[in-house]
Amino acid sequence: MVKLLIHGPNRLAGELNVHGAKNSTLPLMAAALLCRSECVLHNCPHLSDVDVSARILRHLGCAVTWQGGSLVIDPRCVTQCDIPDGLMREMRSSIVFLGAILSRAGRAVLSFPGGCELGPRPIDLHLQALRKMGAKIVEDYGCLSCSTEGPLHGAAIGLSFPSVGATENIMLAGVLAEGTTVITNAAREPEICDLADFLNRCGAKVSGAGGSTLVIEGVKRLYGCEHRVIPDRIAAATFMSAAAATGGCIRLNQIVPAHLEPVLPSFEELGCCIEMEESSLRISAPARLGRIKSVRTMPYPGFPTDAQAPLMAAACVGSGTSIFVENIFESRYKHVGELLRLGANIKVEGRVAVVEGVPRLSGAPVEAADLRGGAALVVAGLAARGATEVTGVRYMDRGYENLERSLSLLGADIRREYE
Repeated sequence: MVKLLIHGPNRLAGELNVHGAKNSTLPLMAAALLCRSECVLHNCPHLSDVDVSARILRHLGCAVTWQGGSLVIDPRCVTQCDIPDGLMREMRSSIVFLGAILSRAGRAVLSFPGGCELGPRPIDLHLQALRKMGAKIVEDYGCLSCSTEGPLHGAAIGLSFPSVGATENIMLAGVLAEGTTVITNAAREPEICDLADFLNRCGAKVSGAGGSTLVIEGVKRLYGCEHRVIPDRIAAATFMSAAAATGGCIRLNQIVPAHLEPVLPSFEELGCCIEMEESSLRISAPARLGRIKSVRTMPYPGFPTDAQAPLMAAACVGSGTSIFVENIFESRYKHVGELLRLGANIKVEGRVAVVEGVPRLSGAPVEAADLRGGAALVVAGLAARGATEVTGVRYMDRGYENLERSLSLLGADIRREYE
């Protein structure tokens, strides 16, 4: 068993470089399948989800190698069009390979994806869109068998919800399709813009990324390129939460300030002082945080659901009542029960969590049930008096590159232990 052992409280201070975005890296790796020459992804984070994606690419026939912080993908020898069930079950984002494999090979066989259990996350939007583009999809006992008669074709696709994964799959299927694909109510996240930038560097014609209407004009072929992955805005928000919870003052480097704008008002409401520069951010927290009137998770440019849990952990040691409303996933409060073990005062009613701030938390053994909930337990452990043991570390390894080392650089007393 692996656990993180935290001794607190320790006031965080210092500076840290934010690693590349997990939620951008994975679709970029899938996009490399569409190219006819080598792709190099710089600022690529060393994460377990990235490792799973690399194993998927290798199974399909790609050569994948690390060169420091860069991932080199050679897709020229792709021979397979299936993803083994074991790999699909390891992460939810594996579904993003569907559009790329179908576009590249004309056929794709895979099972339903796994990953963190955050409630229903149906892939119906993905399948409906691909069917509109000419794919024939048979669902049989959890297995998807997809095929096309000739190339995929462009289509007008209106999404009932601005799903990031569905938007990415449509983009990957549409860049080599015949004709023009128009997505309305498309996801607007920075990761969508990063994928569009990469595809355009490879020779695609994608316009409108970052807006609600995205236009993809199909091209005959794509060629590899070098691309730098955008910084991880959720990792940055997590480190900001850790600084806030401990009354700390830290500087985060290698960020895109605009990507963090949806979370800044909540930190300022807690009483934090935030100074922005061209590619860095400085956050200074008061000795005792205030409260947040209301946090409502929404698709970008709203407050990101992935940042809800770490911010809630910080609000636990604030003064007053903070309200959280989770509008994206149904089961995103699994961390609440574990925060209660640390002394937090939280009541949950459906999608609403009411956090009554307490003067202090106390260390205790807790277990992570998902990626961002695990990060919340670490944030709370940093603020708690005494020792906190966090198990379920495998979840954090999916989205944070060596989390304990990053926090140690900021002064945290945290280490990884193996039993």
